[in-house]
Amino acid sequence: MRTRASGRTVGGLRSLSLQAPAVTLLLIWMLVPLGMTLWFSFQRYNLLMPGMERFAGWENYEYLLTDPALWSSMATTLVLVGSVLAISVIGGTLLAVLYQQDFFGQGVARVLAISPFFIMPTVSALVWKNMMMHPVNGVLAWFSGLFGLPAVDWFSNYPLLSIIIIVAWQWLPFALLILLTAMQSLDDDQVEAARMDGAGPLAVFFFITLPHLKRAISVVIMIQMIFLLTIFAEIYVTTSGGPGLATTNLAYLIYIRALLEFDVGGASAGGVIAIILANIVAIFLIRMVARNLDD
Repeated sequence: MRTRASGRTVGGLRSLSLQAPAVTLLLIWMLVPLGMTLWFSFQRYNLLMPGMERFAGWENYEYLLTDPALWSSMATTLVLVGSVLAISVIGGTLLAVLYQQDFFGQGVARVLAISPFFIMPTVSALVWKNMMMHPVNGVLAWFSGLFGLPAVDWFSNYPLLSIIIIVAWQWLPFALLILLTAMQSLDDDQVEAARMDGAGPLAVFFFITLPHLKRAISVVIMIQMIFLLTIFAEIYVTTSGGPGLATTNLAYLIYIRALLEFDVGGASAGGVIAIILANIVAIFLIRMVARNLDD
């Protein structure tokens, strides 16, 4: 027993010594930027005013919380995230059911449907801005001309909707990929039995297919939510947060504070607020996924 206990102790110390470098590096990688962000958030530190740095206390937070731009950017962030998630989940579910059916060219169709996810956000935004939504040379303007309708200047008249369309086009294939993979494990015998009992396509979808995809949908929502909270490239390339603050989300507001106004203290305070918001969302999502896994 002593030998076993000693061996267990030595093995535990050995495993800890092997894990320590990776864990230490990970902690440094996470804690140092977080600590610096917290430190600067309590400082009055503007790069345009060197030598005037001082401890500001809660001034940066008070200024942000009373700034209408913060609440506008948070509302824009929630609308953007919620809209893209709705389009991705609903569209991805319907497309997964469609692409699960047997038809000619099924493999090629699946590859083409998933391919937009592998396009870089900057390239995707440029394609939509200059080739699809351009009011003069865009494909949508050409289609409008075919029906005698005036061309729409999307980024001026519908800026937030334009961003939602671009981001949803990019993330819909990801939802399709996850949900289509989940569809592969659906028991065909269960579906055939339901059809033999007289269940129609809608009944099969709502009572068999949709409950089967419940866990996969939760995973899609959790993963996409993490990335959608930090959407930046699409906004930067197309609208630059405008007109006004119409497409300025929280990530772009922090960019404006840090790299356009050179207000490091205010930008750091905004980063802390973004971290708090992201953690609240993460806690909610983790509980939702855990509940689905328990079910």
